[in-house]
This record gives sequence, structure tokens and C-alpha cells, in this order.
Amino acid sequence: MGSLAVTSEHNVTIISFEVIDLRFPTSLDGVGSDAMHVGTNGSHPYIQLKTNHDDLIGEGIAFSNGRGSELICMALDIFARRIVGKTMHELTRNMGKTWRYMVSDSQYRWIGPEKSVTHLAVAGVLNAVWDLWGKILHFRYITDVITPEESIKMLEETHRTKDDRLKEVFENRAVPAYTTSAGWLAFSGERMREVLQETIAAGFTVFKFKVGTSVEADRERLSAVREVLGYDKGYQVMIDANQVWSVPDAIEYMKQLVEFKPVFIEEPTNPDDVLGHAAIRKALQPYGVGVATGEAAQNRVTFKQLLQAEATDVCQIDAVRLGSVNECLAVMLMAHKFGVPCVPHNGAMGLTELTSHLSIIDYVAITGRKSMLENADSHRENLRHPSKIENAHYVTPLAPGYSTGYTDEALEKYTYPVGSFWSSDIGQKIIAQPTGGEL
Repeated sequence: MGSLAVTSEHNVTIISFEVIDLRFPTSLDGVGSDAMHVGTNGSHPYIQLKTNHDDLIGEGIAFSNGRGSELICMALDIFARRIVGKTMHELTRNMGKTWRYMVSDSQYRWIGPEKSVTHLAVAGVLNAVWDLWGKILHFRYITDVITPEESIKMLEETHRTKDDRLKEVFENRAVPAYTTSAGWLAFSGERMREVLQETIAAGFTVFKFKVGTSVEADRERLSAVREVLGYDKGYQVMIDANQVWSVPDAIEYMKQLVEFKPVFIEEPTNPDDVLGHAAIRKALQPYGVGVATGEAAQNRVTFKQLLQAEATDVCQIDAVRLGSVNECLAVMLMAHKFGVPCVPHNGAMGLTELTSHLSIIDYVAITGRKSMLENADSHRENLRHPSKIENAHYVTPLAPGYSTGYTDEALEKYTYPVGSFWSSDIGQKIIAQPTGGEL
């Protein structure tokens, strides 16, 4: 889908769309498990924008972890209606204006604004538009930090030295990968060691592990990790609490883990608590441990405040939580101005494919600095354009579009609730599982 090169965006009109509730049973193998989220099923509210060219379809996704996807699908249906009948010329001649159009329904803004379910849907629809075409970004609310003129100047400076970086892009050396494959909390100690050895053999040198169930359990797991990795073999460890602590708890808890020398603690507390993150970062600086956050940041304004408050060492933009490529680019430019690297949030099948594009853009066009990108291999067989890793680097995606799309077999099997998997006995058993928080 979408490989056709159309001569003019004036001749491409969005005539209809289809929303599909795709859910993958990741609860079966524990992928995605952490201190906050148990028994999750990686879910992709998936939208196809149909055009007047049968073989030209824009594809976009949002993301959830099971229940709740139906709400995002409803919102996708609502927001996609706003672009039916529009030509690609109308949508792409000024993507900033298009972005404002998508978030400007005053009645739907009431249940946002620009966050939560409505923002996930806007991201899904506009990711599908970007899959067809893209042009400019949106600066409302952030001009006190960065202006369009400053952005252009930074991009022009980076542009002067991009030829060598492009060479690395085509040699698949532009985006180093790190892995969380051994780090899921549902894994036994034996399984963790087994996967860790596999990833070392594959060339990985940076690893992330989930923490937050108890200090004793985390110390035991990290001790086992360091037994395998050592401290002087060039391996780096990062840890992720997935928002489970209060600010004081995060500081005290982390003081008991700093001896394992993590590069950073990811999401140590509530993602909206900018000043809380700043306090945690300040408390951990003497130990040489940084703070990373952003995967649940609601929009560019939250990132603006995180940067202004010196609350994070790493900006973890999320390709489907922020308002599509538009807002991701705005955050990437702000982060560059503040000298903070962007390391996009990943881990879920489908997200990796989007963020590999963003990381390449960041390296080649925005910062000129290599960062890294998470890799967690799961359900790749269901994707039409699955990301690939060679020598612990992402293989550069070269197919047209935003690397979004699912195989026909995946759509037949995992469309919720009528797909063959969800209709099966095991699928019905997963659906019937307790929802958590029962009285």
C-alpha cells in the first residue's frame, strides 16, 4: 500500500477511511510487563486513509495496551471525518495549519485539550497523512523557547555537514540500537540471563531493565545483570520504573540501586510532574545517574517545561502520543536547543518502525549527533515493513511512507474482537481475565 508515486498532490483526494482495532496477545509471553502494567496486550488502533487512487493508502497507528483501544478507535473515526474530501494539496501545503485544524474543534478540545484519547487519535490520523506527505511544523505555545526562525537557522547549520551522515544512513550505521528484550519483569532469572546472552551475541552493548516491584527483587536482578555484563567491559545499563514511585520514594529507592551504575532511571514518577522530575534529577546527579522521561508526556508544552526546569537528561518522544510528526519535530528542535538528546520511546511492535524514521531525521537534519533507539523484538511477523537490526544498528527504512502497515494474515487474526485469535478459546480466556483493581 502506498508505493505509488503520484504526479501531483492536487490529484489525490481522501475519499474514505477504515479503522481497525488490532490487538496482539503480548500477555502470553510477558512482553511489555513492568511494575505498573501487568497482563497487557499490545494494541494498535490502526487507520487506513483511502484515496481516489486505489493503491495509494495512508496508514497510521495509535497505541494502547488492550482495553481502551475501543475508545481510541471511536476517536479515530471522529477525527478522520475531518479530512475526508480534502486533497493532499489542501492538507500538506501547510502542515502546521492542518495540525491546528485537527485540534481546533472546540467541543472535542474540552475532553483534551491536546492530550489523552483525543490526542492519540489526532496522532493516528496525522501519522497517516504524513505517511502520504509532510511539510512543516507547528510552533503555537512554544515560541518563548524556540521560534520558526531559530529552527531554520539550526537546520541550515546542520545541513552544511550532513553528507557524511547520509553515507552512514545508507550504510545502516546511523541509529545505534539498545535492547529491553531481557528486561521484562515477567521473565524469570534464568530466562533473563538467556536473553541477555543472546543479545550480547547479537552485538548489543546497551541494555534496559524494568524495576519497581521491590528494592530486594530489583537488587537481586541487577546483581545478576552485572554478573553477566560486569562493570568494565563497555556495557551500559539503564532502568525503567514506569511511573510507579512518588518523588520521595523515587529518590530513596534509587539510592539503593545506584551502585549498579545505571545511565538513567526512566519515568521515575508521574509523567505530568515536571518539578518532581527536576527534584529527582537534582538528587541523583551526585551519583552520576540521569533521568529520562517523555513517553507519556502529553504534548510539546510538557516537553517545553521539562527542558526549562532542567528536569530530564533525555527526551523520550513517543511517535503516536505526540500529535504526529509535526509535534515530534517541534520537540526535537527544542531539545536540540537545550542540548538534550532525543531517544524516542519504543518497545511495542509498530512503534519501532515509526521512530527509526524520527531518529534518522534527528541525526541527519536536526542535531548531527548520534543517539540511540530502543529495540524490543515482538510480533514483527505481523508487520509489512518490520524494522531490522544489523550489528546492533537499525537498518535504514527505504520504502516509501512511514513504515506503517500489517499483513493480511495479521488483520484476519488479530482484529478485535472478531479476528480468529480473539474468537479462539485462548483469546476468549484473555478477554475474560480480571481487569485489575477489583474490590
